[in-house]
Amino acid sequence: MFRILKEDIRTVFARDPAARNLLEVMFCYPGFHALRLHRLAHFLWQRKLRLTARLLSHVNRFLTGVEIHPGARIGRRFFLDHGMGVVIGETAEIGDDVLMYQGVVLGGTSLEKKKRHPTIENSVVIGAAAILLGPITLGEGARVGANSVVVKSVPPGATVVGVPGRVVEEERPPVIDLEHGKLPDPVNEAIRLVLEDQGKLEERIHRLEELLKVSSTSSESGMKSQTQKELNE
Repeated sequence: MFRILKEDIRTVFARDPAARNLLEVMFCYPGFHALRLHRLAHFLWQRKLRLTARLLSHVNRFLTGVEIHPGARIGRRFFLDHGMGVVIGETAEIGDDVLMYQGVVLGGTSLEKKKRHPTIENSVVIGAAAILLGPITLGEGARVGANSVVVKSVPPGATVVGVPGRVVEEERPPVIDLEHGKLPDPVNEAIRLVLEDQGKLEERIHRLEELLKVSSTSSESGMKSQTQKELNE
């Protein structure tokens, strides 16, 4: 327990440049508090103390604004930046070295008692207010842009943005930060491609019109020559 506690504290210093000292981390980071209380609630949940675990998670929600079901599995060096509004469902699984911002939802899409929440593999970054629904999997090193809605699995190293979430980059090396200002826009990219196709079509139509004009001029000249020949005869 103390080893994991020290590791969680080191993770805060590694992921947040605003962290200045140990006391600040211990008393002023609700994401850190939420993780510590969840680890205790999960410990109780695994030992069949389900009601006690649920009550502790409810206290956690009241104190930090973070709602994590005690059945959710969270790996090592998980960093919850700010944390307010985060919801993590019962069957969610989070790997190691995951970075998650405020307002993220790992929600379920089924009423059946089975795996119904997302699986987040190692080194994934999830931007603020992103919503991930269903038993999907985010591959290792994947990134999800802010306010994205993801309902399909994401391959390792890919970047997903938009509503619904679309893969805009693949096979990127794992990262621990998410520079939203550098994320591509799939809508703008689609518009750009449509405009390019439109320009090509307009160019082809222009060439066809020129060919028709030339053909029409040639036909008229031929008809005039034939008529003049018949008159002369």
